[in-house]
Amino acid sequence: MSIEVHEDTATRLRSHVALLANGIGERSVWRAASLEAAAHYIGSQWRAMGYQVAAQPYSTHGMLCRNLEISIRGEDRPGEIVLVGAHYDSVRGSPGADDNASGVAGLLEIARMLYGTRMQRTLKLVAFVNEEAPFFYFGEMGSKVYASAARARGDDIRLMLSLEMLGCYSDAPGSQTYPPLLRLFYPSRGNFIAFVSNLRSRRALRETVDAFKAQCDFPCESLASPEIVPGVSWSDQLSFWRAGYSGIMVTDTAFYRYPYYHTALDTPERLCYPEMARVVEGIARALTQLARAR
Repeated sequence: MSIEVHEDTATRLRSHVALLANGIGERSVWRAASLEAAAHYIGSQWRAMGYQVAAQPYSTHGMLCRNLEISIRGEDRPGEIVLVGAHYDSVRGSPGADDNASGVAGLLEIARMLYGTRMQRTLKLVAFVNEEAPFFYFGEMGSKVYASAARARGDDIRLMLSLEMLGCYSDAPGSQTYPPLLRLFYPSRGNFIAFVSNLRSRRALRETVDAFKAQCDFPCESLASPEIVPGVSWSDQLSFWRAGYSGIMVTDTAFYRYPYYHTALDTPERLCYPEMARVVEGIARALTQLARAR
């Protein structure tokens, strides 16, 4: 396996984010053509890398939507699955550069880095549709459709990673905020990537953070928390928790750091691509450990 150097990865990430946020723009059921354009872009990128892309279509709000999936089949324990996902829709009224073109860009580049890697467990990469309102939490989120189907099939998903906003970093004092009390235990500068889980997933959280730290020197913090803490459950890992799987959100902490969260100002030039590249490369390397690459 060969992981690309930071500069090349940063350039590719910037290109993906610009295409999704500027070239396509808002991606939602309110902009059906744009949502479909984003799905087409993701699928075409993966096919160009050499992957077979599977679609999971479903209908909602009078529109046919689809999750997209690629796999690297495990050689020794193919039934054991490590899954990485990111949602490609954006909130209404926002071009969604950080939320969540950054996560999708990371997903695409992880696929590029790991193409052809031999692994013991199966690695699945999934682009989810419809994470944002009106689907979030109680609606037909794409990840809910996927996780429910996986549970019904009896899929042995050992770990799910949700890439949710990867692009905002700052060394400025006070650039990082938190829910009450947590600020007593975590840094005041938003220069790290966070790994967040519910309490049931805390063992998987430890293993994931250990793998990331073993493969990457980028600053990271972790939190296993009750789901009621604001922001902890606010992404696609929630669907997997509800289906009984271990799930972890990988995030720049969203509104606790990024002032343009869910606004029209969430645009590509506000993201930090060199830092994002280090994070994405670190996740790719960690995945080879989590899937026990050979």
